[in-house]
Amino acid sequence: MSPKKAHYETLAATIIKNLEKRRIEGCYCATVEEAEKTAFSYLPTGCTVSFGGSMTLDGIGMLTALRHDPNITLLDRATAKTPEDMKRIYHEALSADYYFMSTNAITVDGELVNIDGTGNRAAALIYGPEHVIIMAGMNKVAANVEEAISRVHLVASPMNCQRLSKKTPCSATGVCADCLSPDCICNQIVITRRSGILGRIKVILIGEELGY
Repeated sequence: MSPKKAHYETLAATIIKNLEKRRIEGCYCATVEEAEKTAFSYLPTGCTVSFGGSMTLDGIGMLTALRHDPNITLLDRATAKTPEDMKRIYHEALSADYYFMSTNAITVDGELVNIDGTGNRAAALIYGPEHVIIMAGMNKVAANVEEAISRVHLVASPMNCQRLSKKTPCSATGVCADCLSPDCICNQIVITRRSGILGRIKVILIGEELGY
C-alpha cells in the first residue's frame, strides 16, 4: 500500500469515529468500485432515489449506474423537458427515499460543509429525503470548518463557475472576491454538525481524489 493510500485509510478511520459522535454513519472504501457497490447495498428494491449536482457522482459513474438500475425509481432532472418539469422534479426529490450527493468539504472532526447556488442540494441534506448518501473523495477533507470554507472558495466554486460559464470574479481570477454577482453560486453556506435523525446521513469516504 502506498503512503498516500495508507494515510487516507488512517485519516478516514479518525473521521468515521467523529462522524459517529455526530449520529452520522461513515465507512471507507479504497476504490470507486468498492464505493459504488457499498452505495447500492443501501438501496432496497422499489425505493425512490434522487441526487444533487455533483462532479464526484458523475465522474465515478454513479449517476449512469443509477439511471440503468431497473430496481429503483429515479427522479432525474436530466429527463425534464420544460422548466415546469424541472421544478416538479426538484420538489419531488425532497420526498425521495434516498438522496445521493457529495460534499464540498468534510472536516477531520466530522462536520460537513456545503456551499450552494440554488440550494436544492443543501435543502435535501437538511430535511426531506429519508436517507442521504454522501460519496466523497479524501481530497475533500479539511482540518476545520474555516479551512473547509476556504477550500470551497479557493477550489470548488471557481472550478464550478468555469464549468458552468458563470461570469463571476472567481471565474476570471481563480480567487474568491466574496461577490454578490448575478451569477454567484455561493448563496448558502450550510454546516452540518450533527444529524438530528440517527443514521439518516451516511458518508462513504473514497480513497481517491474525486470531484472539486
